[in-house]
Amino acid sequence: MSSGESHQEQLSQSDPSPSPNSCSSFELIDMDASSSYEPVSPHWFYCKVLDSKELWIPFNSEDSQQLEDAYGSGKDCNERIVPTDGGRYDVHLGERMRYAVYWDELPSEVRRCTWFYKGDKDNKYVPYSESFSQVLEDTYMLAVTLDEWKKKIESPNREIIVLHNPKLMVHYQPIAGSDEWGSTSTEQGRPRSVKRGVENIPVDIHCGEPLQIDHLVFVVHGIGPACDLRFRSIVQCVNDFRSVSLNLLQTHFKKAQENEQIGRVEFLPVNWHSPLHSTGVDIDLQRITLPSINRLRHFTNDTILDVFFYNSPTYCQTIVDTVASEMNRIYTLFLQRNPDFKGGVSIAGHSLGSLILFDILTNQKNSIGDIDSEKGSLSSAEDRGDASTLEEDLKKLQLSEFVTVFEKEKVDREALSINRPAMSASEVNISKENGDYLDVGIGQVSVKYPRLNYKPEIFFAFGSPIGMFLTVRGLRRIDPNYKFPTCKGFFNIYHPFDPVAYRIEPMVAPGIEFEPMLIPHHKGRKRMHLELREGLTRMSMDLKNNLLGSLRMAWKSFTRGPYPALQASETAEETEAEPESSSEKSNEANTEEPPVEVKEEAPISVGMLNGGQRIDYVLQEKPIESFNEYLFALQSHLCYWESEDTVLLVLKEIYQTQGVFLDQPLQ
Repeated sequence: MSSGESHQEQLSQSDPSPSPNSCSSFELIDMDASSSYEPVSPHWFYCKVLDSKELWIPFNSEDSQQLEDAYGSGKDCNERIVPTDGGRYDVHLGERMRYAVYWDELPSEVRRCTWFYKGDKDNKYVPYSESFSQVLEDTYMLAVTLDEWKKKIESPNREIIVLHNPKLMVHYQPIAGSDEWGSTSTEQGRPRSVKRGVENIPVDIHCGEPLQIDHLVFVVHGIGPACDLRFRSIVQCVNDFRSVSLNLLQTHFKKAQENEQIGRVEFLPVNWHSPLHSTGVDIDLQRITLPSINRLRHFTNDTILDVFFYNSPTYCQTIVDTVASEMNRIYTLFLQRNPDFKGGVSIAGHSLGSLILFDILTNQKNSIGDIDSEKGSLSSAEDRGDASTLEEDLKKLQLSEFVTVFEKEKVDREALSINRPAMSASEVNISKENGDYLDVGIGQVSVKYPRLNYKPEIFFAFGSPIGMFLTVRGLRRIDPNYKFPTCKGFFNIYHPFDPVAYRIEPMVAPGIEFEPMLIPHHKGRKRMHLELREGLTRMSMDLKNNLLGSLRMAWKSFTRGPYPALQASETAEETEAEPESSSEKSNEANTEEPPVEVKEEAPISVGMLNGGQRIDYVLQEKPIESFNEYLFALQSHLCYWESEDTVLLVLKEIYQTQGVFLDQPLQ
């Protein structure tokens, strides 16, 4: 057996394609079909570099067709810029490069792909260059037209491709140093399969996104540059969030889509970590960082210290300015690229990002456009047009006895910052011991909070420590009448095992104990293990009540004295009455048994922070998570990006503002 035949046998073992021994049979079978040549259908790909590895990803079918149409449009095709991926990336056709529109990202190479070869390690197919693909296509066309196969083509890096027949095409990669033995390239290296056309390789090509954008959501990340356990950036995590939302729109808003009532919701990431750490603070920290346990200290400097940065006036100003300016910049750019957009805007924050948004929202002025002043807003007296004096202000604060002191020291209202927007907009009522309220600041860092160029409709907080930070700042209670000056909705969404998440509702209604709202499963039912747990709880309570009732009856029978025969009628009357009384007592026990259900059925007032609706929403843990809460604690804090239940709640609340509802209400 020749060395060439041995390589051909290796190919048959490594790839399901037919072996060279059956080449003649394929030639006979395809003789008639090969007489006519059909051009290959191209598909456009872009290259992503992950962990120093190149990964070629296909554009969705609509984007690929747009690129192909632009490519064949004429002489000026190289000047064309084609928006792709829902308008989030632009492809410069002449450069063959793909650029991010709304955030900073390294550009990626774009290629018009027709021929592919199997990679070395991951068995994924890699496209040849456009020029060499054209050489392969010309050779293939000639072989089909003349019915002459076993064509050999040498690649630019001196590798050999052999076209045995339409079904079997092989790429030989030479081994280093093999030329010293004088052997040819076709006899060396591990053979790799070659495929013509994207339809012949295993790759998922998705459909395009709806062109109509109904709502825009800005997503702000938490501490550190990574947002999940795979150390992915906020851009990648928001991509997952967006993909889940597109799938849920097809499954849960199918009727609205078929009636063309809705398009999609656009989610855009907001990155503040990079600008913060580009201020030179990392270099200063490195000089004072101990050399021991270097990786752990680097992780601390890059992530956990973000919390301390936010509590520093200097760096807090940088963070809030970055978040607000980025959202304003992206919003302006989005309107320029989508001039027909008529939808609303919402904001979402994860972990520390939710606290940043909370502070920005509490310091907004209720004066954007035609926004009417609402009941419960905490704007200052000057903003309301009430030019009150220092004496009147101190009287309202129950500090009238200090008027003379302030006048003597020449301390005016401006020096006291009574009219400062950062103070007035963040005022939330704190409950004093005597039951009265006192309007004070909630302990935010003294910085100048920027203005947003739009009025957010809903604020979503994922795994948020807002409640903890407000408590640490000295806030004991949120006034039930308080609401954000420019935002009507607020949803605090968290996983039950999330170690960073805290509730908000107990700060609004501290005298009432009640559970948070359970987020329905996206499949329309509770998770099975939760239903089983509730069923076992009810069963144990029923058994307990029945057992107590039986023991009570047995004890009464045991303690009852002997009755003479003449008293049989009386005994019968008593025995008829006793079960009745015991049943009444058991009924009383049953009414006392489920106090939680009675409280849940009663209406609960949680103030106006979410327009009178509930604020705290808890996810249902997975069955495996319930076995060990501590094991899944960190994962629970990072679970929101791929959580269908979280995304569905966001979509449901957004589309409810437009009068669009789920196909079937979730239980």
